[in-house]
Amino acid sequence: MSVAKTAVLLAGLTALFLAVGYLIGGQSGMIIALVIALATNVFAYWNSDKVVLRMYGARAVDDRSAPELYGLVEQLARRAELPMPKVYVIDSPQPNAFATGRNPDNAAVAVTTGLIKVMNHQELAGVLAHELAHVRNRDTLIMTVTATIAGALSMLAHFGLFFGGNRDNNGGMITNLLIVILAPMAAMLVQMAISRTREYSADRIGGEICGHPLWLASALQKLDTAAKRIDNAQAERNPATAHLFIINPLHMRSVDGLFSTHPSTENRVHKLRELAARMGQASPWG
Repeated sequence: MSVAKTAVLLAGLTALFLAVGYLIGGQSGMIIALVIALATNVFAYWNSDKVVLRMYGARAVDDRSAPELYGLVEQLARRAELPMPKVYVIDSPQPNAFATGRNPDNAAVAVTTGLIKVMNHQELAGVLAHELAHVRNRDTLIMTVTATIAGALSMLAHFGLFFGGNRDNNGGMITNLLIVILAPMAAMLVQMAISRTREYSADRIGGEICGHPLWLASALQKLDTAAKRIDNAQAERNPATAHLFIINPLHMRSVDGLFSTHPSTENRVHKLRELAARMGQASPWG
């Protein structure tokens, strides 16, 4: 996804802030919403990664506490020509992972205990390479900031339902209800527009980083199966962060396609198999 298109989508989220503010309190409400949007953007740039890691109870590990995991990240980071990111582990039975951080020099990769348990060494390398691809593409800032803004927009919409707008007639109440329903939905559509294209790109570059796209393809199939039957309690409480993960962590996926934060696993695996064929299954470690 181009920088220009990403900027337009993020501007769309900010515009939603202004629209919701106007519907809640007219011009004064719009000014207040603008201040909130600017403050949220500044806060998200500097602190969104810390907030997300804290939200999931992620704990930092190093070469002594998790030597195999840390060493694998270190090896892949060298192959990707990236600075060594911080490495975190999340206590969750659902196998999953995400990357965060405002730039490659301040990046972090987080994996769940479930991921470490069910993946073999090659599949784990594929997943970590995918996350490092997000770091190299500088997706992590956009994805984490989007999650922060979308969450703040949802809170603003609910604030409007209880405290804003004209509550003296049914029209005002209906407007407030529409704000609560449509504003988060619009934010979710922007998240998905940002996320789905980036996942395909990270799959491709991740396959190139680890040298064997089929490792990632195998991991995605395992992840998809496990995510459908194992809960991720933290993600269910914070659905605005779902697009950060390599696979959708939420169970509310009955409408696949338009309302999905991720491309279909089948399509992702197909593209990775095509990439593997083009690469001739080159040796992953050179």
